[in-house]
Amino acid sequence: MDLTSFLIYCIIATFTPGPTNLILLSTVNHSGAKQAMNYAYGATIGFGLLLATSAALNTMLVAIIPKIVIGMQIIGSLYMSYLIYQIYIPKPSKPITDRTATFIAGFLMQFLNPKVVLFALTVVPTYIMPYSSAIFAVSIGIVAVTVIGFLAFTTWVLFGTIFKTFLQEHTQTVNVIMALLLASAAIMIWI
Repeated sequence: MDLTSFLIYCIIATFTPGPTNLILLSTVNHSGAKQAMNYAYGATIGFGLLLATSAALNTMLVAIIPKIVIGMQIIGSLYMSYLIYQIYIPKPSKPITDRTATFIAGFLMQFLNPKVVLFALTVVPTYIMPYSSAIFAVSIGIVAVTVIGFLAFTTWVLFGTIFKTFLQEHTQTVNVIMALLLASAAIMIWI
């Protein structure tokens, strides 16, 4: 296995802006790091489960991937449009409890996030299974990728925590930029 190529692919896919990372950043801004970490824990478990499912069903999925991709593109684009709307609309100035950034929401988001689904469908069969299809080796690979994903999620929480004051002072500008980044991610699903 080309470990360098594998790590570069994993880092780029997990650390770059996507729906989960942008929700984490927004959650830190609106509800704090503790609430964002609850979401990150759920996202990590969902991410790992998705990777494990991809590895277990790899042969069966080859035949139905085109159908899954189209469905995920539609569902993911609709959900991302909803998130864009939620990020962009001005929020009331009084503090509110964000009930959407929960462990369960983070978990479920991984199955609706086209970026994560496509990553899970490609990373295991491309970088791990050609070199070893032994359960132990595949399991180690899944754990390693899940840890990289968790590090990416916590990096976005940390980034949000460090820059929270700045983000709150420039809320409208930040929300517009985040909405545009999410919109570009939604458009890229179809390209």
